[in-house]
Amino acid sequence: MTTLFFATDIHGSDICWSKFLNAGKFYEADVLILGGDMTGKAIVPVVHQGGQNYRITLLEQVFEVRASDELEDMLKRIRSRGYYPYLTTPDELAELEQAPDKIHALFLDEVLKTFQRWMELADKKLEGTDLRVYVCPGNDDMFAVDDLVRATRHVILSEGQVIPLDDHHEMISSGWSNPTPWHTYREEGEEQLKVRYEAMVAQLKAPQRAIFNIHVPPYKSNLDEAPELDASLRPKHAGQSLVPVGSTALRQVIEQTQPLLGLHGHIHEGRGVSRVGKTLCLNPGSMYEQGVLLGALVKLERGKLQNYVLTTG
Repeated sequence: MTTLFFATDIHGSDICWSKFLNAGKFYEADVLILGGDMTGKAIVPVVHQGGQNYRITLLEQVFEVRASDELEDMLKRIRSRGYYPYLTTPDELAELEQAPDKIHALFLDEVLKTFQRWMELADKKLEGTDLRVYVCPGNDDMFAVDDLVRATRHVILSEGQVIPLDDHHEMISSGWSNPTPWHTYREEGEEQLKVRYEAMVAQLKAPQRAIFNIHVPPYKSNLDEAPELDASLRPKHAGQSLVPVGSTALRQVIEQTQPLLGLHGHIHEGRGVSRVGKTLCLNPGSMYEQGVLLGALVKLERGKLQNYVLTTG
C-alpha cells in the first residue's frame, strides 16, 4: 500500500510549508505532493517610526509594535499568512510608492529569498528519511523557482513528468492553467493545455491506474466554482454568483483516459470531492491566510484507491 498526502495553494505561508513537510510523519505517508501556487502575493511594509517603534498594516488592520520580541512575533505572523515583510522607512516607502518597477523587483527578490529558505528547510527536515516529496509550481509561481527546486537534494520538480509512485501507479503533473483575469505566469489556451496533458498521458504504462496531479480542476466538476467577476474584477452580487472556471481540455482528457485519481487546487473555495466518469477528483481547498493546511490523504493499493479523507491541520 502507498499513502499519499496532497496539499496545494499555500501561497507563501511559512507555517503551511512547515506543516506540509511534517505531514509525512504525522499522517504516516510515503509520498508528499504539493500541487502548485507555492509563492505569496504581496509585500507588507514594516515601517520604522523612530526609536523602537514600527507601524504595520496587515489585512487592513494597523499595528503599532516595538522592536525585540513584539516585532519578531509580528514578522512571523506576516510570514505565516503568506506575505513578505519588508523593513523600511517612511521616506523609502514614499519613494517606492512612486516607482512600481522597484516594488516589483523588490517583491521578486523577497519571493526568491523565502523560497530558497523553504528548500533549505526541506533538505534539512528530509535528510535521512525515505519520504518522497514532489512539488509542481502553479500558475501564480514565477519560473525562477523551478531552478531552486532542482538544486535541492530531497524535493523533486514534477512538472511535465511521468513519475512512478510504486509498482502499480504513475503520476503526471502540471501547474499550468487556462487563462485567468490576472494574467499569471503559467497560463495558456485550452488547445495548448490539451497538447500538454496528452503528451504525458501518451507515456503512461497504465493510464487507468494513473494519478493526475493537475493544478487546475476539470471544468464543471463542482471543484472549480469561483465568484463571477465584473469588468473591474470585482465579485458580482457580493460574491454569491458562482461560475465554473476549470479547464475544458482537462475534462476531455480525463473523460477519455479515466485515470484512477485527480488531484487539483487553484480554486481555494473549491474544497470537495467529485467524479468525472469513473475518475475520483479531489480539491482540498486552501486556507493559507489563516495558517491552516488543508489536504487530502489517499491510500492506494495494487491499482485501486483503497480510501481517502480530506484533512485540516
